[in-house]
Amino acid sequence: MKVLIVEDDPLHRSYLNEAVRAALPECDTVIEAENGTAGEELARHHRSAHIVMDLQMSVRNGIEAARTIWKERPETRILFWSNYSDEAYVRGVSRIVPDGAAYGYVLKSASDERLKLALRSIFVESQCVIDREVRGLQQKSMGPVGGFTDTEYEILVDIALGLTDRAIARRRNLSLRSVQNRLQQLYDKLEVYQTAGEDEEGRFNLRTRAVAIAFLRKLLNYSALERAEAELKEWLGTR
Repeated sequence: MKVLIVEDDPLHRSYLNEAVRAALPECDTVIEAENGTAGEELARHHRSAHIVMDLQMSVRNGIEAARTIWKERPETRILFWSNYSDEAYVRGVSRIVPDGAAYGYVLKSASDERLKLALRSIFVESQCVIDREVRGLQQKSMGPVGGFTDTEYEILVDIALGLTDRAIARRRNLSLRSVQNRLQQLYDKLEVYQTAGEDEEGRFNLRTRAVAIAFLRKLLNYSALERAEAELKEWLGTR
């Protein structure tokens, strides 16, 4: 068995190397990459089906690297090992996992035993392993009550990118009224309301306020918008 570690922190790479060897005596080769770009190249060269991947890296993040690796080899098993349980990361991972893939999401704050159990569960037993904190966030953020539907979340990203209602309608194949209705649902769920000021014109631009609250609540982050900007450029190129 070969295991590829993709992590930009040398100390974390060393820790993961030891954890992999302790948890997986079947592993005869551990390969290390210092960023997502190198990880893609090494995964392709070694045809590694077992990967431990950091999410936030300075050169090509884990979500983008995993997307490329899964596109080329959807049977690859990936354990995401991250400091972050933000909804933006959770949704980012959920969007790219191939059907039937064995994967995991374990926080770096997890115990040594938890990490070792995840490694064996995913790489040996082909089971999915998601930390309780992350799973709870998945259920809350993607559930029908209190969370955001996929369409609502896409519209939230679109307004963060600066798209108008009409542009969002074209991009998402929705009517203008549907976009406006979903925007109102977003405002309600984010508790963004217009309050009259002394000039009676209101204190907030609701779209800008919604994006600000989304960042504060970690529904959006830099990586999510970086991916979204690339997808937007691709969409604009087809128009």
